[in-house]
Amino acid sequence: MNRYALEIALHWTAVALYILAAVAFTFSVVFEKARALRVGIALAAVGLAPHAAAIVLRWIAVGHGPYMLKYEVLSSNAWVAIAVLVMVLLRRPAWGALAVVAMPLAILSVALGLFSNPETRELPPTLRSIWLVFHIIFAKISAAAFLLSLGSAVLLLLRQRSRVPAWIEARTPSAPALDALIIRAAGFGFIFWTVTIAAGAIWGNQAWGRYWGWDPIETWALVSWLTYGTFLHARLFFKTGPRTTAWLSVASFSIFIMALLILPFFISSAHSSYFS
Repeated sequence: MNRYALEIALHWTAVALYILAAVAFTFSVVFEKARALRVGIALAAVGLAPHAAAIVLRWIAVGHGPYMLKYEVLSSNAWVAIAVLVMVLLRRPAWGALAVVAMPLAILSVALGLFSNPETRELPPTLRSIWLVFHIIFAKISAAAFLLSLGSAVLLLLRQRSRVPAWIEARTPSAPALDALIIRAAGFGFIFWTVTIAAGAIWGNQAWGRYWGWDPIETWALVSWLTYGTFLHARLFFKTGPRTTAWLSVASFSIFIMALLILPFFISSAHSSYFS
């Protein structure tokens, strides 16, 4: 088996384990089975190993981190998100319902990456900067935190429906606990997203001789930063209610995911010439 075939096989092995983990998480929440939750955590944790091996194989083959092509970016983003989810669930098993929301999104990210163009490409000189490494790492941490905030928001909105299914009310964290996690995860992600933009500006100055050029990707990254900043400001200073907070989290994540994963691959910009 050649290197590429092994890499793809490892990726699909991870996807299979993640799917089994998602099934276990869902079974645990619907039927209130603690053992199924432990199985789900174990399967997700085991899946991280072949997933990491695939990313490392790719890294060795192309000579740069997983931050250039869609295939690499989507896969590594999913790995970080699932790793954060596993760490959260190990400390807070009662939050298992979060996995029912977060795991399918992470699996979809890996699958989309696998169906995209997996070609290898040499790293351009402008991408050989430590500031780009910081830029990418903090962006992935932000994405994982914002995904947890989104998952909590979806669960809170489900709990506050006029007719709440009994299993949702009985097997998800309380509304105040969900409300607290929405804002804490968003605040954590906002800090790292701020550093992401700052590191990107420094990298931009090294690569293109300017800190900010109103490139479409830069502009939408700023829009997403302002959206989350407004969301946090409204929640902390104007004391928006849990339902409003949840909808603000959903709206903010929609802008963020557009800036991070959609626009770089579909619009013409200085960034898209690298991350195609």
